[in-house]
Parts: sequence; structure tokens; C-alpha cells
Amino acid sequence: MKIILLQTDICWADPVANVARLGKVIDHYDKVDLFVLPEMFSTGFCTLPEGIAEPADSPTLQWMKQTACTHDCALAGSISIAENGKFYNRFFFVHPDGKVQWYDKKHLFTYGGEDKHYTAGTERVVVNFRGVRFLLEVCYDLRFPVWSRNRGDYDVALYVASWPSPRVEAWKALLRARAIENQCYVLGVNRVGKDLYCDYCGGTAAIDPYGKTLSACEDGKEGQVEAFIDMNELEAFRKKFPVLEDADAFTLN
Repeated sequence: MKIILLQTDICWADPVANVARLGKVIDHYDKVDLFVLPEMFSTGFCTLPEGIAEPADSPTLQWMKQTACTHDCALAGSISIAENGKFYNRFFFVHPDGKVQWYDKKHLFTYGGEDKHYTAGTERVVVNFRGVRFLLEVCYDLRFPVWSRNRGDYDVALYVASWPSPRVEAWKALLRARAIENQCYVLGVNRVGKDLYCDYCGGTAAIDPYGKTLSACEDGKEGQVEAFIDMNELEAFRKKFPVLEDADAFTLN
């Protein structure tokens, strides 16, 4: 499976401009299975979503559907959503046939005040696409390994983020840790540039189940990187070295 990770700058609260820029990048590619976009790729990471968040069936989501159909691929990325009087940091996974699955961010970033305006999700979401199972996770979720523990139910953990530059080394280390401890591929997509509050330097990367970086974008610059998922190699590794069978049992309250 061929996946493109898009490390992009984001214009503040301007979905039209952001979607147009991303569309031009995607149009340059052919025969890609999945494009992964950063957290809140249409607006920037807005902890004050009033007047910025988009409706649940937003024009940005419609663009994702149309792009997925046109390119016979899937698109994944989170959008700030307003629905029934509440706000959600919603990670959409859009299939080429128009099917939409989503995950509402579980761990809201209290340090930045996200919890004061957004409603946390409660359901873990795994998406099946073209023979690969993807766990959907958003930014701060990366710091909580119990939530992302592999229960034998996924092959790739997708993390989309607006992770600030001062803590980027934690981002890079935790991506590798999640891959090693869960015997899975990890794809982390972070933005670059500046918004009203933070600087972002990227750190977008594809990590294999051994914790090795397969490919990565250059820090501090917009760019794209290819990631290839080899299910035969993953299954052979899990069979040869069945770490997950020895994992501690637990339940989430």
C-alpha cells in the first residue's frame, strides 16, 4: 500500500485557501492509496472554535469526498467540527466510494485549553481499508499508550498533529515507542509554520514495527513523503516474535 504524508503550513481560519493548496499537491500524484493530512488542516489548531469550526457536513469534508473519488484513494485528517451545539476535533477517514468514518479526539489538550471548548470522544476507531487496519489517533493521544495499545486489532497507527516545535523531540520519540510496543507501523503527520500561538517544525515520519524510520519530511519545511505498508513483512515479524501475546491484560474504565 502506498501512502503519502503531507507536511504542510496552514493558513489561519481559511479553509478555502488551505484546501486549494492541498488539492494542488494531491493532483500531482497518481496511484496513491491514502493521503494523510495534519490535525485541523483546514483552519489551524483553534482552541477557540466559535466562528471558526465547520459544520459536520462541511465544504472541507465534501472536498475530501470528491478528491477521494477523483483519485480513487482515501483521505485522512482532522477538522474542527461544530455539531448540535458542541465542538469536536474530528479525524475523518474518507474512502474513495464516499464512505466516511471518523474518530473524535479522546485526549483533549488541557495545557492549551482545548478541553474548555471541545467535547472529548469516547470510542476507539479502527478503519479497514484495502486489507490494512488503521487506528485513528490525534496529536495529544500520542502521550497515552494505554489508549493506543494494540489489541490485535490494527496494523498501522495514524497520528495527525499540530505538535509545537519546543516539544518535537517528544513527538519523534513517542512515534517510535508506539511502533515498537505495538508491533505496528506508525505514520505521524505534523504541520509546519506558525499560528497565533505556536511555531511548528514538522517531524512527519513513517516508522516500521522495529522502530526504524522508513522515511521522513525535512524539519521546518513543507513537503511530502511516501510510506509503503508491507503486510506480509508485518505478519511474518509478528509470527516470528509474538510480543503482543505476552502483553498485560487490562480494561479501560
